[in-house]
Amino acid sequence: MIVLGLLLIVLAGAAAIAVSWDETAASTATASFTVFDRTVQFTQLEFFFAGVATGAVFLLGLALLFAGLRRSAARRKQLRATRMEARDRVAQLEEEKRELERKLEATPTTPAPAPAVDRDRDGVDDRDEPTGPHPRIDVPRQSNDQLVAGRHQRTVDSR
Repeated sequence: MIVLGLLLIVLAGAAAIAVSWDETAASTATASFTVFDRTVQFTQLEFFFAGVATGAVFLLGLALLFAGLRRSAARRKQLRATRMEARDRVAQLEEEKRELERKLEATPTTPAPAPAVDRDRDGVDDRDEPTGPHPRIDVPRQSNDQLVAGRHQRTVDSR
């Protein structure tokens, strides 16, 4: 919006400068201007309305320029408020952290007892038991296991 406003202001200014340099425009009943290899002739009334249109373009350019500046200022204000809010939030979190560190330093540290490990559910901590084989873990060897190279051998009794 700012760029478009500046462009319209420059366009209106260029038109006003072009008219002011033409000395014959004010002295005669008709004024002729050449724009892009095209000659345009205006009567005094048409010349007046062209000036009004040029002024309107200038005012429109100013309005767009100021609207863009207001919008940019509002965006900067919002960004500044967001940054301040983030700084306040960080400061609050840092204060909470310092308070928790003070509480941690103030509390006596006693080593917590290790949790009991009783996987076999015999009521005794497994770390205190001897490491010998447990009777519930021993599996008796079966004599009819005859797995050879992935195949079961059929015996005469199983037919």
